[in-house]
Amino acid sequence: MDVQAGGRNIAILDNETAGFMGVHSSDRVKITCRNKSAIAIVNVASDFPLNFIGLYEEIQKKLCVEDGESVDVQSAEVPESLRYVQAKIRGERLRENEINTIVKDVVERHLSDVELAALVTALSIHGLSMDEIETLSKAMVKTGSTLNLNKRPILDKHSVGGIPGDKTTILIVPIIAAAGFTIPKSSSRAVTSAAGTADRVEILCPVNLTIGEIKEAVKKTNGCMVWGGALELAPADDIFIQVEYPLAIDPLLLPSIMSKKKAIGATHLVVDIPTGRGAKIKTIGEAQALANDFIDLGKRLGITVQCAVTFGEQPVGKAIGPTLEAREALSTIMGNGPPDLKEKATGLAGLLFEMLGIKDGKQKAERIIKSGDAERKLRDIIAAQGGNPRVKPEDIKVGPEKAEVISDQNGGVLWVNNEDVARVAREAGAPKEKAAGVLLKAKLGEHIKKGGVLFEIYAERNMKLEAALKLAYKLKPVGLSRRPEERMITERIPALIERKKTFILER
Repeated sequence: MDVQAGGRNIAILDNETAGFMGVHSSDRVKITCRNKSAIAIVNVASDFPLNFIGLYEEIQKKLCVEDGESVDVQSAEVPESLRYVQAKIRGERLRENEINTIVKDVVERHLSDVELAALVTALSIHGLSMDEIETLSKAMVKTGSTLNLNKRPILDKHSVGGIPGDKTTILIVPIIAAAGFTIPKSSSRAVTSAAGTADRVEILCPVNLTIGEIKEAVKKTNGCMVWGGALELAPADDIFIQVEYPLAIDPLLLPSIMSKKKAIGATHLVVDIPTGRGAKIKTIGEAQALANDFIDLGKRLGITVQCAVTFGEQPVGKAIGPTLEAREALSTIMGNGPPDLKEKATGLAGLLFEMLGIKDGKQKAERIIKSGDAERKLRDIIAAQGGNPRVKPEDIKVGPEKAEVISDQNGGVLWVNNEDVARVAREAGAPKEKAAGVLLKAKLGEHIKKGGVLFEIYAERNMKLEAALKLAYKLKPVGLSRRPEERMITERIPALIERKKTFILER
C-alpha cells in the first residue's frame, strides 16, 4: 500500500473476507509468501477489494512481497504474552520468563496498541518490584543491539529531564573525553520538550551514526554524541514511549534509562535528577527515593551509579530551542556563556571523575574548560561525526522572525515556569523548526525595569511567531515582584484562562 504504520505490523481485509475467515478487527493473521511468514494485526474495512489483503510497508518489507502477488493468509493464535499482560492487569507479579516473552512480543510487534496501552496502564497502577525492573531492563537489552568498545571504564551521564535548555551534555562529553576517558553518549530527540540532546547536537554535526561509525568516532576522540533511535538500543523502550506519551504516564522510567546505558556498555553513570517546582521531581524526598532505585538497579546490572540532585526551578542557561542551545553551549565551552550552565556541567563531570578516584573532580573539569582542551575535544568530536570543526557561535543562525516580550512593571524575577517556557518555544516551532525557540533575558533574582525585555522569541515563520507571542502573554511564564510579600496570590483557580497541563516525557 506504500503507507507506513509507524513500525506496526498492520494489514487490511475487507468485511466479507474477514467474516469468512472468522477474523475481527484487532485479531491477528499469519501471512506467508515464498516460505517467509509474518504476523499482522488486522484492520477490517468496507469497500475494500474482495480477497485482497492490504499490507503496510513494515509487513511488505519483511515478506519482500510485490503488489499483486499471491499470499497465504490464515487466522493466527493470540500470543502467549497476552496472558501475562492480563496477569499484570490483575496486579500479579511477573516471572522472568513471562517478562522476557512480553518484551520479545513487543519488539516483534505482536501486541496491538490496545494491548500495549493496557500493559503500560497496569504497570502504572500496580507498579513494578525491583526484581521485575531488573528482569525488564535485561530483556530490553537482550532484544536490541549493543555497543562493545572492548574498553573499560565506559562513562555516561543521563538526566531524567523536565528542565528546558539543559544542554550540559555538549560540555560534559568533551570534558570527559579530553581527560582521556571513554564516553559514547547516546541521546534522545525531544518527545514533549523544546529540544532533546540529539536535536541540539545535530546543529553542530550529524547524529544518525551507525554502530560502526560510533566505534570509529570514539576510537579517534574518546567520545561521541549520537541519536540512540538510529541504533536499535533497547528498541522495546521506543515502542513503550509511543504509548506512554498519549496516556501521560511514565511507569518505565528506570528500565527505560538503564537498559540503554547497559546496551551502550556503561560501567560508570551519573544521573542528574533536577528537582523543584516545574521539574518532574518536585521534592528532595522524591529525588532521594529515585536515586536509591537507580543505584540499586545499577548494582544489579553491573553499573556503578551516582546521582546528583540539581536545582530544577528554572531553565539551564538562557537558550531554549535546538539552534539557540547549540550556540549557547558552544559559546560556554569557549569560555563565555551563562555561569549556571558551566557550573552544572563541571559539577556533573566532576562527579564522574571522582567516581574513578580522581580528587577535586569539579576543579579538574573547570581546568579542562579554562585550558581550551574541552573546546578542542568538542571540535574533534564534531569533525569525527561529519560536522564543521571550525564552527563559531555567530555562524549558527537563529530564526529570522523575532519578537520581544516586555515587562509591564518593575521588579525582581520570582519564578520562571519551566513548563510554560517550553510551551512557548514549541509554539514557535521548536524542535522541528530548529531555529525556533526562546532566549531568556532575565532569570531568578535578577531585576527588570518596566518596559524591559523578559525574553525573546525566535521563529522561522511569522505565523508561528505570532502564535508564540500570543501564548507568551497568555501564560506569563516569568513572574515579577518588587518584594516576595507583594505577590502572595500567584494564581487564580479556577483560572480565567483554561490551561492544559503538559506531560513531560524525556529520555
